[in-house]
Amino acid sequence: MSNAAIVIPSYEPDERLVQLINDLVNKGMGPIYIVNDGSGREYDGIFCSIRNMVESGGGAILQHDVNRGKGRALKTAFEYILKNDQDVESVVTADSDGQHTCECIQRVIDAGFKNKQCLILGVRTFDLDGVPWRSRAGNKITEKVFEYITGVHITDTQTGLRAIPREYLPDLLNVKGERFEYEMRMLIDAVDKMDVIEVPIQTIYDSKENHQTHFNTLKDSIRIYRILCERFVKYIFSSVSACLLDLAIFAAACSLLEQKHPAMYITYATVSARVISAVYNYLINYRIVFKSKENPGKAAVKYFLLAAVQMSCSALLVTVLNRIWPNGTEVVFKAIVDTILFFVSYAVQQRFVFKE
Repeated sequence: MSNAAIVIPSYEPDERLVQLINDLVNKGMGPIYIVNDGSGREYDGIFCSIRNMVESGGGAILQHDVNRGKGRALKTAFEYILKNDQDVESVVTADSDGQHTCECIQRVIDAGFKNKQCLILGVRTFDLDGVPWRSRAGNKITEKVFEYITGVHITDTQTGLRAIPREYLPDLLNVKGERFEYEMRMLIDAVDKMDVIEVPIQTIYDSKENHQTHFNTLKDSIRIYRILCERFVKYIFSSVSACLLDLAIFAAACSLLEQKHPAMYITYATVSARVISAVYNYLINYRIVFKSKENPGKAAVKYFLLAAVQMSCSALLVTVLNRIWPNGTEVVFKAIVDTILFFVSYAVQQRFVFKE
């Protein structure tokens, strides 16, 4: 059986953490590593009540003197396990607020044992009665944005119940983020390196009055969506800078060629500028935007084929629209069509051009 360590970051916990640890120990699961993320002295009693149970199973309670965030707590546990527990084959992260039961954790552990080189996610169902509408709507939006940005469909991007292969832990120590946004960065990093498998788990939500969370809806949501959009922002930069490069080369080429080739200088300048800017755009997208591992030659063929198709679609659609509404608004039509194709092109590049 796989030796899976259970990591639980905890900030200002209540009796639900005690109950979870008791259940895990009674079932012989672990070792368990708790990270007290600067909860304060008033919570010492809770951590003291579980210390013997945790340590009896070979685990430990790790301590932050001040609150440093969930991401930092996870890194602290990962680093400790890599240095001190060589028997651990995988790490399962869980929350301390009662959302993850012993049975759900075991289900994720079992999936990790069967798929040792994959990231396992324990995913919840958000269309059940009792799930707060904010959670339902937020998850659905994030699900769609994540799929568009990464090209991978994940139904619960916010889940804290994950089984992680030991070999991946050193990479996770270098993933940026100290608070809730760290888990999103982890997910974005992982989908580029391994398969992600979803395991259905129980969906548990307390009533609004009783449910305690340290997730700041505004601040933490902004952090998460900012991270999600980082790749698309790079894509925008790549496209805009390629456009500016195209214009600069075109202007320079016109100046140099006008006297030598008065009849063809605009054509030569256009072709030269477009070829150079396209190669530049391809290299930026390949290395920086999508960080592709696809064969460079194969990716280049697909990229320039896409560029040709995109240019043809633009010309065709603008022509058709201009014939339907012949009011001299072809520039407006082109702006609308090219904007739509811009977003479509990102999705195609993400899923097909630069995907290994």
